[in-house]
Amino acid sequence: MLTRILYIALLLVAGFVQPSAWAGETVPNQKQSKNQTGAHPMVTLSTSLGEIVLELDEVKAPITVKNFLEYLDSGFYNDTIFHRVIPGFMIQGGGMTPSMDEKPNRSPIKNEADNGLSNDRGTIAMARTQVKDSATSQFFINVADNTFLNHGSRDFGYAVFGKVVKGMEIVDAIAKVKTGRKAGQSDVPLEPIAIQSATRAK
Repeated sequence: MLTRILYIALLLVAGFVQPSAWAGETVPNQKQSKNQTGAHPMVTLSTSLGEIVLELDEVKAPITVKNFLEYLDSGFYNDTIFHRVIPGFMIQGGGMTPSMDEKPNRSPIKNEADNGLSNDRGTIAMARTQVKDSATSQFFINVADNTFLNHGSRDFGYAVFGKVVKGMEIVDAIAKVKTGRKAGQSDVPLEPIAIQSATRAK
């Protein structure tokens, strides 16, 4: 079963990522630019631990945002889980059912990691395999400044396409849950963390 995973987990094991020292804030301090119109799409992820509100940057990541919203509008993300959680690194979801079955995806999209956005704490980016242009539905939220995932740091990089604007404490709570092995995969929450619904914010 092909799973959209971040192969840089090996880097984590090798010590390339240090545990996060942040906690408690709701809205992360972002370095990325914002559309002057303030008209970025807003998305609410209603999880079993609370709501996470995302602001998407369709100006710098048009292909990625379009793809994400097409999955969202179709109801694809409803009743999926955060299936991979690594403290001090990231939480990953957007493609697995509670029974750890991968949902069928559409065709992969172009990697927009060279858009100038950084994998800073609180940003959302696309998960992929070692193949550069392999991202489909799965995404991850950075819980630390993971700048080594940026374009040109080690390879083409992982495309950032938005940021958390509300509910970072929920992201932090998810990042702290107990994990183990399930269905042949590591870092799976022992108690499923559900994305009950993913909708455009009003």
